[in-house]
Amino acid sequence: MTLLSRPTISIGDALSTLVRGDLPVRFEAYDGSAAGPADADIRLELRSERGLRYLLTAPRDLGMARAYVAGDLALHGVHPGDPYAALALLQGSLRLRPPAPTEVVHLLRGLGVAPLVPPAPPPQEHLPRWRRTVEGLRHSMGRDAEAIQHHYDVSNVFYRHVLGPSMTYTCAVYPDETASLEQAQETKYDLVARKLDLRPGQRLLDIGCGWGGMVLHAAREHGVRALGVTLSQAQAEWAGERIREEGLEDLAEVRHLDYRLVEEDGFDAVSSIGLTEHIGVRNYPAYFGWIRDRLRPGGRLLNHCITRADNTGRATAGPFIDRYVFPDGELAGSGTIVTAVEDARLEVQHHENFRVHYARTLAAWCANLVEHWEECVAEVGEGTARVWGLYMAGSRLAFERNEIQLHHVLATRTDEHGVSGYPLRHTF
Repeated sequence: MTLLSRPTISIGDALSTLVRGDLPVRFEAYDGSAAGPADADIRLELRSERGLRYLLTAPRDLGMARAYVAGDLALHGVHPGDPYAALALLQGSLRLRPPAPTEVVHLLRGLGVAPLVPPAPPPQEHLPRWRRTVEGLRHSMGRDAEAIQHHYDVSNVFYRHVLGPSMTYTCAVYPDETASLEQAQETKYDLVARKLDLRPGQRLLDIGCGWGGMVLHAAREHGVRALGVTLSQAQAEWAGERIREEGLEDLAEVRHLDYRLVEEDGFDAVSSIGLTEHIGVRNYPAYFGWIRDRLRPGGRLLNHCITRADNTGRATAGPFIDRYVFPDGELAGSGTIVTAVEDARLEVQHHENFRVHYARTLAAWCANLVEHWEECVAEVGEGTARVWGLYMAGSRLAFERNEIQLHHVLATRTDEHGVSGYPLRHTF
């Protein structure tokens, strides 16, 4: 980084020229300048030139995320484990206008910075998509395994603090306004089991089983022989220990395995809870076709996944989510999911949206992160803990604003005569 000359404009003044209307927060910069109301409840502090370079050299939300994760941008007035209030205020009230190209040059000269060389990103950041080709084609087995490990092998201890005793990292189902997170997660598993009509002696395949919550529930509560598979070694080890602790070895098993390598078939039910987001839209036909081939005639599929609120937008996530949270993750509208399921010759029986439940789930996870902040920082470092607070609070806001949703799609495999075995009315 070189200096063209002594700055002729402050960072605070530069920001003020780009804001439409009033700045809803207080902004303070390392050059001593400020903008916005002095008595604002939320205060943003830009602590270093590196932070400014992050903001100026990265697209969309990535620059702010980099500066925040690295500690160069601080949020005062909210806890880093739950910056929801700050995000809601900024998204709801902050209006920035795009500067003209000549204005960009003027501002940069006024700030005294050039050339704008991007700083190295924080260590928590994953490679950009174009550089991941060295790991294999998108959604190849090797690349999928690396992406899953980036997100899920953070630390079982960390996840235990954030997720709670259930170790369930998917949307809960709240039976009422007073239910706790643990009650809501148990309600979710019970609902999935009832939608699948699980009965003693049946066989369940749970794809992307996480820490084994559905496998354990199916075996313990319904006497089902349940097999779960996950690409996370840490998850598989945790689940195996839980199975042994509960004495369910005869009914439950979790393998560290890509679902595409499962050789068994003839399952009475398949549950896919939070995996479709990692599959890739182009791979839906192969994915649901693979599931159909693993079901016996009359068998059921319950697909639980985050979806877009429409079926027309881009499936890829923004740069922050893609590089810090879900590498290669893709979201499609629920209509796209239903179409893919039906095109795989599975009969859709029921379709349900749990959007508001996921907003509540994320709020509960943020509360857990705040409560256990010191332990989480000690376990994974402050940068990673900041990533999770930012990601979960931002996701909560997206669910509340109906930018993303969460859908269950229940389907059956019919036999050669079109018989599905599904009752005249739902029984769940």
